[in-house]
Amino acid sequence: MKKKILGTLLIFLWSITLVSAQETVKVMFYNLLNFPSENAVSNRITDLAYILSDYQPDLFLVCELNTFEGATAILGATQTSIDANFQMATFVTNTSDDNSGDQNDLQNLLFYNSSKFSIEEEIIVPTDLRDFNIYRLQLNTVNQESNPIKLYVIIGHLKASNGTENSQRRATMVNNLENYLDNLPSDANVILGGDLNIYTANESAFQDLISPSNTITFIDPANRIGSWHNNTDYADVFTQSTRTQTGFGGATGGFDDRFDFILTSKYMASSAAITYVPNSYQAYGNNGLESCWNHDINAPECETVGSPFSYELRTHLYNFSDHLPVTLALTTNETFLSVKDYTASLGLILENTMVPNELRLQVNNTAIYEKTIVIYNHLGQRIKSVQLNSNPLQHLNVSDLRDGLYYIKSSTNAFQPLKFIHI
Repeated sequence: MKKKILGTLLIFLWSITLVSAQETVKVMFYNLLNFPSENAVSNRITDLAYILSDYQPDLFLVCELNTFEGATAILGATQTSIDANFQMATFVTNTSDDNSGDQNDLQNLLFYNSSKFSIEEEIIVPTDLRDFNIYRLQLNTVNQESNPIKLYVIIGHLKASNGTENSQRRATMVNNLENYLDNLPSDANVILGGDLNIYTANESAFQDLISPSNTITFIDPANRIGSWHNNTDYADVFTQSTRTQTGFGGATGGFDDRFDFILTSKYMASSAAITYVPNSYQAYGNNGLESCWNHDINAPECETVGSPFSYELRTHLYNFSDHLPVTLALTTNETFLSVKDYTASLGLILENTMVPNELRLQVNNTAIYEKTIVIYNHLGQRIKSVQLNSNPLQHLNVSDLRDGLYYIKSSTNAFQPLKFIHI
């Protein structure tokens, strides 16, 4: 019996080691609602900073960005709210309407954690309305020379509004993208984040994206393909509109559409070097309630006991845009170069990384005394905040946590995130 228990324990510890060896990448796509030109709500950047701090993405994909000044404001928000290593891709104005108006008022852009990613190439795929912006990234891993991992990040914004003509223009835009994707290897790692403005999966644009005849076949990680418009069966993936009140810019009418997506190439579902984390897809701020239909996202009808997204977060989302962001997580077994053994010079050390009930932290930097630390789960969801005291050894009760992988981060980015496993 003892041998059997010992064998089971060794298997368990081995599986924990595998989990801890995995690296997670968090992705967010967000329609910024004409940022920064739309100013009906004052100081919107503070709302965005709160949203970014709450989710902590590694890759932040955006559309409806107006100006370079707006881009630099967002870069500053990512660096202060997420990680000082954040950078942005090259800001370029939209080229697709140069011959039909040349307004160039809605751009796409990628912001990324440069400790985890490097940009190798930036590609523009023009259409008759708005560009697709494509970024070929390489993960900054320990084995990047012998086993490089590439990731193509696509940002798009299809033609808006219902009707046959608009639907056809969306299909034409996707066809332009597919012509480019046909030149990629069939096993390429590709994600597409965008405001697709699609009302039903039967639209040609969506069918083209998920067609198995393509070199790159996209899948819906949420697995919620259907007729989304005004259909409460799909309330959990609605992303627009966060508002019913006029005067804030953007669409009103309340919560009743799924326009915003992150799609992944089919290859990333299981066998790729970087894969989708099952069940990590979220319409961020959407508590999945049918009662939220046609309401403001921060209305009482959009929350119930135990809902994951708070009123405070949903109010920041309400203020910032008429869309919700969408998020998902990716994972790789490779190790990022930025993941290090943390030393006393960083100020905070875990005494043990496998924790049953009590988390013990050594504090070797008085600047961290009295600071707040935040505990996140492996999906990047904020679980709890803890105020430190002035003792060199901190004892934190974590008996209320479920078993799994967690991250500790300073609320002021005073140290790199630490990992522990609750068992």
